[in-house]
Amino acid sequence: MGTLYICATPIGNLGDMSPRVVETLKQVDLIAAEDTRNSIKLLNHFDIHTPMTSYHEFNKVEKAKQLVSQLLAGQDIALITDAGTPAISDPGEVLVAFCMEQGIPVTSLPGPAACITALTLSGLCTRRFCFEGFLPAEKKSRREILEELREESRTIILYEAPHHLVGTLQDLWDTLGNRRITLCKELTKKHETVFATTLEGAVTHYQTEEPRGEYVLVLEGKSREEKKAQAIAEWEKMTIEDHMAYYEKQGMDSKEAMKQVAKDRGVGKREIYSYLHK
Repeated sequence: MGTLYICATPIGNLGDMSPRVVETLKQVDLIAAEDTRNSIKLLNHFDIHTPMTSYHEFNKVEKAKQLVSQLLAGQDIALITDAGTPAISDPGEVLVAFCMEQGIPVTSLPGPAACITALTLSGLCTRRFCFEGFLPAEKKSRREILEELREESRTIILYEAPHHLVGTLQDLWDTLGNRRITLCKELTKKHETVFATTLEGAVTHYQTEEPRGEYVLVLEGKSREEKKAQAIAEWEKMTIEDHMAYYEKQGMDSKEAMKQVAKDRGVGKREIYSYLHK
């Protein structure tokens, strides 16, 4: 049985290609590449002559079955994408899943990833983050994802193509409000650009500047303060009497209910007590 090697390739600067990836690409029996016309330039640069086969979005299921058969027959295969780490917002995830189902060894050779590179450059919180990739094009699915992101408190990372950028920024602003955002493009290249602004500022900026290149959007999550204020506003739509009754119906005694009502509304317990005993 062979092994599938997930090989990260440069997202711009060829100097980021690791010696381990170069060695592996030379030693495997086959390289599965997203676009062989693009990857041949990379292989030529590093004097790699291993045979290639195309593996992309439009053949990912049938070709994955074929590659699994070759792996089961003992061939070692390397998986590469046009740039960055395969299987991240990439058809490679299908091949990896098929290999796992068949018990085929899979190993990852780490390296460049546009999402992590952009996150570290963003100036936004890096302790907690989520990666959404490209938003769906279909309107219903897109709206559902945007509504989920509205409540997301972690830093959000998205990918976007230049011809969809303005529409996506507008959708984000309309749904999430005026959050901070950092837009990154041409990462690791000579003309690398990191633009830190707000969603409103980004929409305004690209009304006069034509988007060029692939973008990584790093977006501020919803703050705990904002979530708390929103929760308080929702509770304040209810009278204090109804709020108390809500918890008492769940089995709380008056003292416990009063304490929880005060917490929900962001006030002291004494304030609730005084109101109820007027």
